[in-house]
Amino acid sequence: MPGKRITDLQVNKYKALRSEHSQEAAAAKIGISVASARRLETAVALPSQRPPRHWRTRADPLAEVWDTEVVPMLEGAPSLMAVTLLEELQRRHPEQFGGSVLRTLQRRVGQWRAEHGDEREIYFAQEHPPGRLGLSDFTVADELDVSLGGLAFPHRLYQFALAHSGWRHVRVVLGGESFQSLAAGLQDALWMAGGVPEEHRTDSLSAAFNNLAEREELTRRYQALCQHYGVRPTRNNTGVSHENGAIEARQGSLKKGLDQGLLLRGSREFADLAAYEQFVAETVRRLNARCARAWEAERACLKPLPVRRTADFEEIDARVSKFGVFSAKSVLYSVPSRLAGHRLKVRLHSTHLDAWLGGVKVFECERLHASAADRHPRQIDWRHMLPSLKRKPGAFARWVLRDAMFPRGEYAQAWERLSAKLPERAACRLMVELLDLADRANVVAELAGVLAALHDNGELPDIDALRERFAPRPATMPDVQVVLPSTSVYDELLEAA
Repeated sequence: MPGKRITDLQVNKYKALRSEHSQEAAAAKIGISVASARRLETAVALPSQRPPRHWRTRADPLAEVWDTEVVPMLEGAPSLMAVTLLEELQRRHPEQFGGSVLRTLQRRVGQWRAEHGDEREIYFAQEHPPGRLGLSDFTVADELDVSLGGLAFPHRLYQFALAHSGWRHVRVVLGGESFQSLAAGLQDALWMAGGVPEEHRTDSLSAAFNNLAEREELTRRYQALCQHYGVRPTRNNTGVSHENGAIEARQGSLKKGLDQGLLLRGSREFADLAAYEQFVAETVRRLNARCARAWEAERACLKPLPVRRTADFEEIDARVSKFGVFSAKSVLYSVPSRLAGHRLKVRLHSTHLDAWLGGVKVFECERLHASAADRHPRQIDWRHMLPSLKRKPGAFARWVLRDAMFPRGEYAQAWERLSAKLPERAACRLMVELLDLADRANVVAELAGVLAALHDNGELPDIDALRERFAPRPATMPDVQVVLPSTSVYDELLEAA
C-alpha cells in the first residue's frame, strides 16, 4: 500500500504467488505496486534484514524555514494546525510552497509535538467492585421524536446505573432536572434493585449541590435523602464528564436501544404517557438481560434498604382564590369550587401534585411545568367551573380563563362559530348547555365529533336534538294494577288438600 512499509510476510507471500501468477496479479493480491514488485524480484534480503536508512531520497522542502520560522510559531502556539502553518508560509513566501507540502508538514508537526509538545492528559481506567458505585444522570430524549395523542412529546429520561454490572433503571421525566425527579427516580431504582450501593454519584445537579457555594455543599433535601438510605454522595469535577463514563456511555446505548425499538414497532406515536412508559420499561428490561450474570453477583453485595421510602416531593402553601384557582411554581390550577378561600398544603411530585387540607387529601391532578415557550401554563378543569357557569352563563363570553378550559379543540371551534352567529347571551347559554351535556352524559369525545361535523356543514348545534341523542329522558313506566285475592280462596285450597 502507498505510504506503508512492505513487511517480511508480504515478501514471502509475493514470492509464493509469483510462481503461479503474473507480476501484476501477485502484486495486486498482496497490496503492493508493480514498481515495488520489480524491486522485490531482485532483492536478496528481507525488509527486516536491511540496515536502516539515514539519508533522504529527495530534498527537504521545509529545510529553509523549519528551524527559523515553523518551530518558533509552534513554540508560541503549540496548537497551531499544519494547514494554518502552510497558509502562513505561503503568505510569507509566495509561489515557494504548494499544496503538496501539506502532508510533509503534518508529519513534521506531529513529530515535533511528540518530542517537544505540551503534556497530554492521561486517563486512568477504574475498577468498580460490586455494590460500590451507583450513578444518576438525566438526558434529553427529544431526538426520539415520540408523540402522545398526535402531539410532540418533549421530555427527559432519568437513568440510574450500577457501575460494576451495568444494571439500569430508567424513568420518564416531565419538566427539568428537579429534586423531585431525582428523588423519585433514585428511590424507584433502589427499591427495584433491592439494595443500596455504598456511593451515589451525579454531575453538578443544582437539585443536589449548591453550585454557588465556595466549597462543595449539598442541598438540604438531597443530604437528607442520602442519609436516609445510608449512601455516600459524590459528584464528578465540573466539566469533566468522562469521570462519569459509566453512566454517560449508557445514555447513548439507552437512546440507541429505544430508537431501535421504535423502528421495530413501526411507529413513534403512543396513545398516552402510560403506554410510552411501558415501552421504555420493556426496552430497559431487554438491556438488563444482557448483564444478568454480573447483576446477580452485584445484587448480593448491595446494602439493605431502609424500612420505608422517604419523601420525594416538595411541599408549598397555596391559597385558593375566589376565582377557584391557585398558583404553584408559575402554573395556575383550578380546583372544585368548595375549596375556594381555603389554604392548602400542596405536595409537588415530578408528574403530579396533591392538595391537602387538615391532613386529608382533597385534590389531585397532573402537574404541569413552566418552559421557555410557555412560562405560565394553566391547568383548568372545565368540570370545576361548570356549576358556577350554569348559574351565570353570561360570564363565559369574556372570562379570562375561557380558552384554557375547553376539553377539546372542537369545543373551542364551536364557541367561535356560536359567538359569530348568535347574540352574546344566547351563545353563552348554548355553549354552557353543550358542556353540561358532555359532563352529565359522559360523551365528551362523541359530542366533539358531532360538533366537528356540524362545523364542516356550516350548521349550528340543536341542543334539544343533542339531548335526545346523548341523554334521552327515562322511559315512562307502565301503571300496573295488582289485585289481591280474597282470603277465602286459601281456605278452599286447604280443604281440597
